[in-house]
Amino acid sequence: MTKRSVSIHVPALTRVEGEGSLRLRIEHGEIQELALDIFEPPRYFEKFLEGRRHHEVLDTVARICGICPIAYQMSAAQAIEQAFGLDPGPWVRDMRRVFYCGEWLQSHALHVHLLAAPDFLGFDSVVGMAARHPEVVRRGLRLQGLGNALIRLLGGRSVHPVGACVGGFFRAPDAAEVDDMLEQLRAALPDAHDLVLWAAALKLPQDEQAFTCVALRHDTDYPFEQGRIVSDDGLSVPIEQYEDHFIEEHRPHSTALFSLLHGAPYLVGPLARLNLNHDRLPAASLSLLRQTGMTFPSNNMFHSLLARTLEIHVAIVEAIRLLENYRRPVSPQVEVTPRAGIGCGATEAPRGLLWHRYELDDQGIVRAARIVPPTSQNQARIEADLRRSLRQFGLNRPDDKLRLRAETVIRNYDPCISCATHFLKIGVTRR
Repeated sequence: MTKRSVSIHVPALTRVEGEGSLRLRIEHGEIQELALDIFEPPRYFEKFLEGRRHHEVLDTVARICGICPIAYQMSAAQAIEQAFGLDPGPWVRDMRRVFYCGEWLQSHALHVHLLAAPDFLGFDSVVGMAARHPEVVRRGLRLQGLGNALIRLLGGRSVHPVGACVGGFFRAPDAAEVDDMLEQLRAALPDAHDLVLWAAALKLPQDEQAFTCVALRHDTDYPFEQGRIVSDDGLSVPIEQYEDHFIEEHRPHSTALFSLLHGAPYLVGPLARLNLNHDRLPAASLSLLRQTGMTFPSNNMFHSLLARTLEIHVAIVEAIRLLENYRRPVSPQVEVTPRAGIGCGATEAPRGLLWHRYELDDQGIVRAARIVPPTSQNQARIEADLRRSLRQFGLNRPDDKLRLRAETVIRNYDPCISCATHFLKIGVTRR
């Protein structure tokens, strides 16, 4: 029996998407050590927020992530408005959903085309893939650009947008801007349609496994920014009861906290959303899914890629539906009157459930904050998946094949780690 010691390292990052490393040690054909370390800078933001006034929170939390700032802004706005007993009204709720559509578009398009596709098409990076599949990459860039344009419509800019506020938005787009956006969205529907069929035709690994899915669930709509927290093992609670069922624990190998549901790992993200909400898909997206011949719920983690492509289609369909009924309001925001209170907010970031809790005083100053991002919620699930997937793949495979499999499994979760294109470095010592 050959002894193997395998060390997989993720270079430290300075960007807030996170820092991570994976340590893997195999001896006598068994995994003796496997630890995924993700260092989560968003943890520090909870302290940054203490002492800040309510109107400063949205711009501050947007800086937690350069890819999904809207998720942080919308979860924070929800929580603060709940604490103040504020109802922003139907126009604001609809436009927040449109705003969120932009984020799903740009984030999913980035991951699918630039980060994940090379794994399944046999390339080390998108650069090599672009030479052989230029239209695939161009389509991804078009869809990502569309998402950025949709974010700018309500946010003023596509990176760390500044247009949202507690109570609504600082500015409402005029009719001409909305008409132009609608034209772009309608023109993009063929790209989104073709993308779903392309993803369904990829030869994805067959990796069936058991896992618990967690996501928001709305009474009628596919979940973006509203709903109860549900799981496929029977959980169904309002977002205020999150802490009654989910815990975060510290493990010595990581400065990030590991989230558990009733003591066990769970999955958040596009596959969990689709597994729990496939009956909430818009009619056009449901029809497209049926064309693929794929069925959900699915217990193949690699179907996350197909779920992301379908959510791109959902985002375009939903944005068109909401903007077709657009009417510019007298005011894009409602008046905010601070009061002391505790509020919770939860939305579906591209990578999964994002939960916020704020305690504010009667001046609207934050006295305590708690933020639970999707990547920390998936961390325990990723470790469990790696153990099972690598055993099934074969621990005696060549080093480069083992490394690529580990990279592919981790990238499949779309963790907020900027170097995902070349995620892991592997050093192997054999005796």
